[in-house]
Amino acid sequence: MNIFGYGLWILILIPLRLLALVIHECSHGFVSTKLGDPTPRIQGRLSLNPLVHLDPFGTILMILTGFGWAKPVEVNPMYYKNRKNGMALVALAGPLSNFILAFISVFLYGLFRVVFFKLNVSESVAYVFDNIFIYSAQINLCFMIFNLIPIPPLDGSRILGMFLSDKIYYTLMQYERYSMILIMVLSLSGAFSRIIGTGVNFFFGKMINAVVLLFNILLGWL
Repeated sequence: MNIFGYGLWILILIPLRLLALVIHECSHGFVSTKLGDPTPRIQGRLSLNPLVHLDPFGTILMILTGFGWAKPVEVNPMYYKNRKNGMALVALAGPLSNFILAFISVFLYGLFRVVFFKLNVSESVAYVFDNIFIYSAQINLCFMIFNLIPIPPLDGSRILGMFLSDKIYYTLMQYERYSMILIMVLSLSGAFSRIIGTGVNFFFGKMINAVVLLFNILLGWL
């Protein structure tokens, strides 16, 4: 790939990553708001403006390693009927939104493949669209799996908290500020790469199989 082509793909990847990040954070704020917490709305964290959500270190890490984090959405669990379960639901909303975006991307990949085949679209045009949807799916799956790692303050630690005793859960949360350093070190060292890569390949393969089955059913009806 020449320099122009490489630069073009970088310009495509940046908005795809920003979309994954923004939807992830907005989902946290949306669920917290639905649970009665006005904090995300008051602080403007329900916005689709990427600048509202970007964290300097997380953004740099995302550029260097392909995965990172945004500025955490501030929530007030005092508004929840059950603080620990409420935090888990808010945490789950982010990875779940990335899962949905990934599946939509795979579905659009399949849809455009069918349409391009029917219209006899050139392979060069099909190649561009194929890669946009594939990259979108993989980026969202990468965000999902990274955030499900059960290390504070990642979402996985709060989801795990639903199954821990209050004593263990709140003790774990006390080390949140120190675990950020651990996450950055492990990310830059590539320690997460195998976990995330394996997870992305697994879910992407399952989604492709599901979409193929879906289109076979739909085309069989037509």
